[in-house]
Amino acid sequence: MSDYARRERAAVADLLLATGPDAPTLCAGWTTRDLAAHLVIRDRRPDASAGIVLPRFAAYTERIRTAKAAEPYERVVEEVRTPPWWSPVSNPLTDELTNTVEFFIHHEDIRRGGPDWAPRSLDAGEARALWRAARFNARLRLRRMRSAVLVRADGFGEQRVGAPDAGSPAVVLSGEPGELLLFLSGRQRATRVQIEGPAAIKDKLRTAAFGM
Repeated sequence: MSDYARRERAAVADLLLATGPDAPTLCAGWTTRDLAAHLVIRDRRPDASAGIVLPRFAAYTERIRTAKAAEPYERVVEEVRTPPWWSPVSNPLTDELTNTVEFFIHHEDIRRGGPDWAPRSLDAGEARALWRAARFNARLRLRRMRSAVLVRADGFGEQRVGAPDAGSPAVVLSGEPGELLLFLSGRQRATRVQIEGPAAIKDKLRTAAFGM
């Protein structure tokens, strides 16, 4: 079994300590302290996790997260590093499935929060895992596009999405798997992808409110 989730988690914890609690991230309005608290709540507070995806519970989740963020930063980071064995999303049975993408994205949220960054070189296995997630995100985020879009990662494959009867794809979105995943998770401004096609559709993709 791969251990990409464990490796990404360790790298996130190391980077959180290296950058300190007040560094910017790609998550709008969140510093590294805020992001660390989010990860702890996701691991350790299943009662509050619903608000991450369900707006009706968002206020409750935010109260819990804000309280966690107010705790000593080093202690919060240590909780990021060492999730409890009983965590619904981070136990040994679910960790790789639920956390490889989560921690890759948040790792990059921290790395790319400042002005100087470059894409990491990933091994082929992790890149394949991210490509699977990028394909899923493409189907989810671009399903309502009125034009056909071809999402392509050279060496990994391609995914046609958007209007099923629109003929040849009007737009080709291409890049490394991790870059495509970040783009389709709402981090368009901090990714290195190529978009070929009409300017109006390209602009729509670059400014779309994709969520994670």
